[in-house]
Amino acid sequence: MSKSKKTANDRAWETLFERHHILEEVDKNGFFEIESAQINQERESRLMAKFDHSVNLPELFRDNHLSILPISRSKYVIGKFDTHLKVGYDSEIEVIPVEFPAEIESIDYTNLYSESSALHCAFNIGIIDDLVGEKTAYTVSGRMSTESFDFNINHLANKPYSIKVKNSQCEIDAGFESDNYFVLIEAKNYAIEDFLIRQLYYPYRLWSKKITKKVIPVLMTYSNDVFSFFIYEFSNDRDYNSLRLREQKNYTIAPEQIQRSDVAHVFNNIEVIAEPDVPFPQADKFERVVDLLSLLLEKDLTQDDITENYEFNVRQTQYYTAAGRYIGLIDKYQNPVTRKVTFGLTNEGRSILGMRHLLKYLALIKKILEHEVFHQVFELTFEGGEIPSKDAICQVMSKYHLQIQDTTIERRYCTVRSWVSWILSQIKD
Repeated sequence: MSKSKKTANDRAWETLFERHHILEEVDKNGFFEIESAQINQERESRLMAKFDHSVNLPELFRDNHLSILPISRSKYVIGKFDTHLKVGYDSEIEVIPVEFPAEIESIDYTNLYSESSALHCAFNIGIIDDLVGEKTAYTVSGRMSTESFDFNINHLANKPYSIKVKNSQCEIDAGFESDNYFVLIEAKNYAIEDFLIRQLYYPYRLWSKKITKKVIPVLMTYSNDVFSFFIYEFSNDRDYNSLRLREQKNYTIAPEQIQRSDVAHVFNNIEVIAEPDVPFPQADKFERVVDLLSLLLEKDLTQDDITENYEFNVRQTQYYTAAGRYIGLIDKYQNPVTRKVTFGLTNEGRSILGMRHLLKYLALIKKILEHEVFHQVFELTFEGGEIPSKDAICQVMSKYHLQIQDTTIERRYCTVRSWVSWILSQIKD
């Protein structure tokens, strides 16, 4: 990876690995313990040692199959540990519509762009109760001490490795208690491919000792206006890697259904615009474009912010911010204080994300279809009843002088196909 593509974490960990001979120590002993104070010499440990997704791991960790876990408030252990779990969204699972209570005025369900707001909303409109099958109370959240416990974790080189934790810090996005259960929820306000098991395991071990009720670990993602809940269980409390999925449940706040006629009306009234001075997009999942827009509604972010804190690697950050700029909803600028390249929503992007469901998604569809290539491919889709072949899409792309080579067109065709497919997926009739 070139220096220009390395994150601040990559560079800081390179220095620490060299200074403390970390790779050599891991090869010799199977692990390396490092103090927070040692990490802080290069960069804040809270920024350097929390990797919610495997893609966030620094380059040296990924290349050497390493991960890192806290074992106290001031110490971490590095080793070849299996710390993350893949998440698979089952597209066959029904999305349950939930009516928003008319009497609630203090929650704007069109503006659930933070994890806490999505969780509060899910609780207040009865989704958490439905999830558990019992009436729940919202009881805990925030940071707390884990107290002491030990566990085994899969070690990629040898037999399971034993770790002792003493008064480390853990954080709970929300805990809900019912007559029979205590539900621990880790929340993400975007779709994910994997997550750090520790975010459920450390709180699970803490609360399993504190209370007599069954503790249920749950992952919630809120993406593209859908709440997805992954209900797990640890089959062996002392085994970090014994997390198993019991059930996935999906909910949405009863949206106005987008009809074929709605999309046809948008299509028929579009004025095609000139190609912007931004590379033709290479971002195959438009759902992730929507997630990125949602993240930027909360605050402007640098490239490192996006790469280190959300499920994007450096290249994906470049591709998806460029895709947002291509459709005119993301701005790129240099922060006058930090001098760092920063991304934020355009006024139009902010306006669209504040719309109710139907108008928001029709506006996003319009932003795609006002570009000539997407307009033409969507027209062929409507006429033929299916998305055109790869050759047909590439032919359309070649016709409009996109200033990209034929080999690049073949790669970018995937974006055209997937964005058109995303539009079709929004149509409910």
